[in-house]
Amino acid sequence: MPGSDQKTTLKISGMTCAACASRIEKSLGRLEGVKYAGVNLAMEKATLEYDPSVISEEKIISTVTDLGYKAQPERVRFDEDREKLERRKETRRQIYLLTLSAGLSFPLLLGMFREMFHLPVPVLFSNKTVQFVLATPVQFIAGWQFYRGAYKNLRHGSANMDVLIALGTSAAYFYSVATTFFIPGHVYYETGAIIITLIILGKLLESAAKGRTSEAIRKLMGLQAKTARVIRDGTEQDIPVEDVRVEDLVIVRPGEKIPVDGIVEEGFSTVDESMLTGESIPVDKKSGDEVIGATVNKHGTFRFKATKVGSDTALAQIIKIVEEAQGSKAPIQRMADIISGYFVPVVVVIAAITFLGWYFIADPGSTARALVNFTAVLVIACPCALGLATPTSIMVGTGRGAENGILIKGGEHLEKAHRITTVVLDKTGTITKGEPDVTNVVVADSRFSENDLLKLTASVENSSEHPLGLAIVKHARKLGLELEDITDFSAIPGHGIEAHVKDMKLYIGNRKLMEQKQVDISSIAEQAAQLEKEGKTAMLVAVGEKAAGIIAVADTVKEHSTEAITSLQKMGIEVWMITGDNRRTAEAIARQAGIPSDRVLAEVLPRDKAEQVEKLRHQGKVVGMVGDGINDAPALATADLGIAIGTGTDVAMEASDITLMRGDLRGIPAAIKLSRAVMRNIKQNLFWALAYNSAGIPIAAMGFLSPVLAGAAMAFSSVSVVTNSLRLKRFNPYGDLA
Repeated sequence: MPGSDQKTTLKISGMTCAACASRIEKSLGRLEGVKYAGVNLAMEKATLEYDPSVISEEKIISTVTDLGYKAQPERVRFDEDREKLERRKETRRQIYLLTLSAGLSFPLLLGMFREMFHLPVPVLFSNKTVQFVLATPVQFIAGWQFYRGAYKNLRHGSANMDVLIALGTSAAYFYSVATTFFIPGHVYYETGAIIITLIILGKLLESAAKGRTSEAIRKLMGLQAKTARVIRDGTEQDIPVEDVRVEDLVIVRPGEKIPVDGIVEEGFSTVDESMLTGESIPVDKKSGDEVIGATVNKHGTFRFKATKVGSDTALAQIIKIVEEAQGSKAPIQRMADIISGYFVPVVVVIAAITFLGWYFIADPGSTARALVNFTAVLVIACPCALGLATPTSIMVGTGRGAENGILIKGGEHLEKAHRITTVVLDKTGTITKGEPDVTNVVVADSRFSENDLLKLTASVENSSEHPLGLAIVKHARKLGLELEDITDFSAIPGHGIEAHVKDMKLYIGNRKLMEQKQVDISSIAEQAAQLEKEGKTAMLVAVGEKAAGIIAVADTVKEHSTEAITSLQKMGIEVWMITGDNRRTAEAIARQAGIPSDRVLAEVLPRDKAEQVEKLRHQGKVVGMVGDGINDAPALATADLGIAIGTGTDVAMEASDITLMRGDLRGIPAAIKLSRAVMRNIKQNLFWALAYNSAGIPIAAMGFLSPVLAGAAMAFSSVSVVTNSLRLKRFNPYGDLA
């Protein structure tokens, strides 16, 4: 109906830098009827919200086309084969161009070394005509993409790094052509060729991080069951999961994935929901309980009625949130692009004034002198150092991070990390170990010691497959206790277990079991309540009709979590905890970890984690989200910076921007420290790159700097930038942590 807003996603190709994304975003945002326009450079997508009664999708596409880019509606949510093919095709093209450029630039470099250092290099490499033949394919085949990018930018009245690269390399190349065939002088073929080679190498390395979003979504989709066993017309049928309808009765056997969301109608089982909730302990399911698609049935067989199918399931909603959150991220505006936007036009004007001033005033009629000084201005302003300022720091910084177990997917994520003001930590598997462990053994019967009680309990639990029982068995074996043989083992659903050990009848379970077996637990009730207040699961143990003690099991805080949280707080960063657990358990863990209770977000459903992160962002905080489970993927994508624990799920790692391979939370302050060091380094690099160029431009314009010296000054600025970047190799991101 009129005035009803509509959303659309366009696939855009032809963007080369953040300036391109910004230009498209601004142009679309200015269109009448467009309520919102966001362009994501990494995903090559534009997300729009518009009023179809005012503007059509065709008009929006034509606006993008008029800007010099290609746009088409993204009708299919995910086309894996096409996306992979396009990515591989572009990578192969850049590798071919790099091989061509590097292969032809190397002889030019040898020729330069022969002249500068009198090295024993064949004289052929110093021949101007040979150098012309070698440099021309580099300039116009490998470098054509920069000419195309520069043309698009200049046509729309702006400038970016492509303009700098095209100008600088063209000045060196065309001046060299002039001195090869028309006027005497030095040649600078190697200057343009080497710049083009280095820039292509940088583009190739950066493109390696592309496509991660689609991989994350593909893995999420891979979690879904492929088939479902339903009862139709009185018979069991295996059908594709896409054909399941609401109200269908679905049967799930032990070890199978639950195909869709629903409500249990008949049967009892435990379900591993860790893939979606991140909680390690399987959940008991009985009639009336909800089950979620893509989770795994552990033991029993049950039937459930399908309530949500297709795009309505919890997993489908998580995929949708990840897609939308990642698609709405604004691109990083590179500092070098911003500088070049002002720098290039000024340099062009100065170069033109220099040529005219020398040709008409300083040395009337002397084309050679005017061209030499014109070229000297452009060569000293050549973007080699400016182009190297950011990528060299980022390459060294990301390399240093990798050496320390901090995997950063791209320079833009390294840039973001230094601005983080708030860190949100998932509880299970992030702050805690993510698996249950024995924390307390309380003895209430004088016949037994702690080890006796643990040994008897572990002997019975050894026949159980419940994770809490397995934790007790693991703990007993770690202490070197030998387990006893048992008889008459029986599991009591929802209550606990019982068995005979050495002619003793043992009951292990909850209060309901003890009430059912008429065991007096008054001697341990208060201690059990206290342990539960601390967020632990208290398993009551009785021998016969007498309470023997308590074994408490809990997911414990990781060894270095408290240290990492203290370090973040000392850096002036707020630390929050988010979990699906109840508030009592959550606050108990928060106290141990050093997080204030007013910064604990408890009882948050998996699908709502992203919403909580967005609320913090709306308060003006720059949020880093840290998680390890699939349920964390939407929140990781929504946050300004997503950090995944490397010991967690692949999907969380793919949806995140930074992965901590060690599973150690100290990697979070370390990553932020590394980011701050890299950003300082980049600013120093940009200063020196511009200082050399800016100081050299007026000297070149006045005729005191030949293109040879301009080239040397440019080389010196590049060396200083690279040397400064290499200092990061000695930076220790884990140094001085609390």
